[in-house]
Amino acid sequence: MWHLAKSAAHVITRLQTKQFFMKKYNVGVIGYGWVAGAHIAAINASPYAQVAAVYSSRKLDNAELSGKHGSKIKAYTDVKAMLKHPGLNVVSICSYPYQHTDHAVAAANAGKHIIIEKPLALSWDDCKKIEAAVKKAGVKSCVCFECRYSNQFQATKALIDQGVLGDLHYGEVDYYHGIGPWYGQFRWNTRKDAGGSSLLTAGCHALDALLMCMGTDVEEVTSYDTKSKSQIFRPYEYTTSSVTILKFESGRIGKCAAIVDCLQPYYFHTHLCGSEGSLLDNKFHSMKLKTNKHAWSTLAMKMLDSGDVSDHPYQAQFDTFFESVSANVEMPLTSLKDAMRSHEVIFAADKSAASGKSIKI
Repeated sequence: MWHLAKSAAHVITRLQTKQFFMKKYNVGVIGYGWVAGAHIAAINASPYAQVAAVYSSRKLDNAELSGKHGSKIKAYTDVKAMLKHPGLNVVSICSYPYQHTDHAVAAANAGKHIIIEKPLALSWDDCKKIEAAVKKAGVKSCVCFECRYSNQFQATKALIDQGVLGDLHYGEVDYYHGIGPWYGQFRWNTRKDAGGSSLLTAGCHALDALLMCMGTDVEEVTSYDTKSKSQIFRPYEYTTSSVTILKFESGRIGKCAAIVDCLQPYYFHTHLCGSEGSLLDNKFHSMKLKTNKHAWSTLAMKMLDSGDVSDHPYQAQFDTFFESVSANVEMPLTSLKDAMRSHEVIFAADKSAASGKSIKI
């Protein structure tokens, strides 16, 4: 039997970095909606940071904010003023996706390390503007593809890296989550200039996880999209179901479905096939380990079974980010560089679906 590799959250050991943690990082949060609550909770639970400031277009009460979140927080209604908050080191961007570019560039120009919610932006040009600002400022970055830090994908990646499945030749990671009126972001997510596409608004988690498992050497993307005829999803200004086929330089192929108009429980589907075995969600079969060829073996892992941000593994991701900032290195798995490759593939997929043509990368 083998043991699972240590979480990427411990790639930079606390022994190496503990000398840096004489005080906590002060974090400012831009935007005070649903996802911001999950960011604040994870940051304040970290031994390395605390939320010190929050920007919102709505006027917030300092005492109420501080009492609710357990740290002394000053509220701002002006982003520039918040970026000048005394002792502020890091900014977490939780605003609407169409605001990410302006807020990320402003934070980088102010010399702040940045955490950015997905998607980075709603166009490839805007993503490159963020990348340029971060490089020029020399600040560290963390993009919230936090599913890479989930127990499910940490265990999955460990199986791959230890050769339990052999050499992968096919993989599919799919995102099924009906984002209807019962869901907090529905009120703005239906707009093309806010949600963007089924991949950008949510399915990006699945495509990013697929690249984590299969590699980033994508050379060609083909995508098709459609939309449910249910009246529930009629307000959407864009197609809400897409399927994307990836061809890798290595010869591997992959598939990612992004379905945000389904009527079913949340499901983050994973199926990987290799020369020594296969993995299906939390089950696997391995010729290398001589597992029962007539039945799947089960892995004890916590599955990604909820779209609620409070269930997402921000804690492990943010701890790793703060450790990386202290060690003056790029964080593993979810740096801006990692996220840029995933976004490049996402935008190619959306272009393919819109044009009806395969897109070379």
